Amino acid sequence: MSSSTDTKSIHEFLAENPDVDVSKAWARCYSILTDIKNKMAEQFNNLEKDATCEGREYYTSINGEFEGSFNAWSGDDCEWLVNSWLGNRKASILDMNATCYLGQKTDIPHFVMVFGTVPNLFFYFDFIPRSNIMVDEAYLDKYYAPINDEYLALRGNPNFQWNVSHGTYMRTLTNPSTQSLTADLTDENIDILEEYAHRMLDHWLGWYKNATPVAEVDRPALQEYDHTVRRLCYQRDPMNRLAEKVFGADKVDEMLRVRIGTEQIERAKTY
Repeated sequence: MSSSTDTKSIHEFLAENPDVDVSKAWARCYSILTDIKNKMAEQFNNLEKDATCEGREYYTSINGEFEGSFNAWSGDDCEWLVNSWLGNRKASILDMNATCYLGQKTDIPHFVMVFGTVPNLFFYFDFIPRSNIMVDEAYLDKYYAPINDEYLALRGNPNFQWNVSHGTYMRTLTNPSTQSLTADLTDENIDILEEYAHRMLDHWLGWYKNATPVAEVDRPALQEYDHTVRRLCYQRDPMNRLAEKVFGADKVDEMLRVRIGTEQIERAKTY
């Protein structure tokens, strides 16, 4: 059992407070994420909901312990725009997200934002880089330098504590934009994160509107990289173990294929 909130697992947080009603937080946080998803969707033409989402607008586990919603769209230069949630609004646990994996017309970072309750407030944010920023200084300076002051301001806010993923792959995703935070579940803290969420969205929208096109010859390799990262982000998430206890391993495998967008990847790939 970890004594530090930095390294405490989701399972440990839940064991301490397993039966908290987080319905109010769900309504507020999921509304924020849906608004962000809608603003991202406005950038693309011909978005269509993926057929694999049918019947998943609202669903429950057989035992009724978990409930959720999964919706994903593709079209134009958007490969996989997701708005989803999963958990139990009466029993502390929620995982809610808005995610946009772009196509290869541009190389601006993918957008990942998660609100959660454990039942403490959890917040994860990431601009997933599409170049090796350990050596690509131009990419680093273009997309991560502009948010550095805002990143440090939130990271230094005493209301929030860093939370380390127990998954080694999830920690490899850490970059100069990554926020992985816990805090007391209060309206004040949600207010702070809502403001931060929209500032990051504004940066992303500005980059997208002014993006330089990727050369056609470079797009297949970028797509292969994008698809690999997208698959691994979902497959290697430690949260899957919690879902397996509720849905069973076979059902979670099916859910992961939908969340990854396996069919969409097969339709789109050019490599």
